[in-house]
Amino acid sequence: MDAVFQVADRMDSFGISRRGEPVIAIGGGVLTDVVGLACSLYRRSTPFVRVPTTLIGLVDAGVGAKTGVNHGRHKNRLGTYHPAVDTLLDPAFLTTLERRHIGNGLAEILKVALIKDADLFALLERHGRDLLDSGFQSPGAGAAVLGRAVHGMLQELQPNLWEHRLERLMDYGHSFSPTVEMRALPELLHGEAVCVDMALTTVVARRRGLVGSGQAERILRLMRRLELPVWHPLMEPVTLGEALADTVRHRDGRQRLPLPSGIGAGVFVDDLDAAELADAAGWLRAWSADVVRGSGTRA
Repeated sequence: MDAVFQVADRMDSFGISRRGEPVIAIGGGVLTDVVGLACSLYRRSTPFVRVPTTLIGLVDAGVGAKTGVNHGRHKNRLGTYHPAVDTLLDPAFLTTLERRHIGNGLAEILKVALIKDADLFALLERHGRDLLDSGFQSPGAGAAVLGRAVHGMLQELQPNLWEHRLERLMDYGHSFSPTVEMRALPELLHGEAVCVDMALTTVVARRRGLVGSGQAERILRLMRRLELPVWHPLMEPVTLGEALADTVRHRDGRQRLPLPSGIGAGVFVDDLDAAELADAAGWLRAWSADVVRGSGTRA
């Protein structure tokens, strides 16, 4: 909130018009969230324009109506719904990013692919590593992947922009990751924490028969190919249990947990228990260790 107050101070000292001079937020998802929250509070509603300069900003934070900042040990606990009046999505900004931050955004694109768009998953299998290598500047492939990811995100968000319906496919990868990400700071980036969450829930889905063995193997191998983590030491029963409890509170008393159903579709469950979660986490820890050693146990 200190950052929000700093933005409000600058808006005040500049003397912006309440309606005719939108604030322009140029930067990553954290910056656009902070500026969006400040604008939602300043005179109760001041317009702003988003210009995301990171991949995660282009496909996730730059799309939708939410603003938010962390509070205490909780991610985005304070926030509002305040859509930008315009958003400019320009992949040329991505040439400024380090390789790891391209991977960070690819995790959010993978989320859309796994839960909604099998064709996007196939594109990532074919071109994901090239996009990582080129800073998302591969001709043709970059535009196709970015277009499908943004379109898929908008398709899900637009009919439910204010989240009156709490079953949201785009919550995939965001059931355990908020707690893990905050407790791992600054070790994990947002997309990396989301990927660890998706790896865990892929194993849960595999054990429930929602995802086939070959599909689970493709998912986990693609995560590794995109240089994303599939495991973190915080993925242990106590932390995961606390994360699930916090998610239940956030989703109005029910899990409403999205799981992949094959590749490119999803279902919601409300019956995940601690034992199932611990078993999946233990298997994923062992699989990750086997991959590091090169033995490659199959899913």
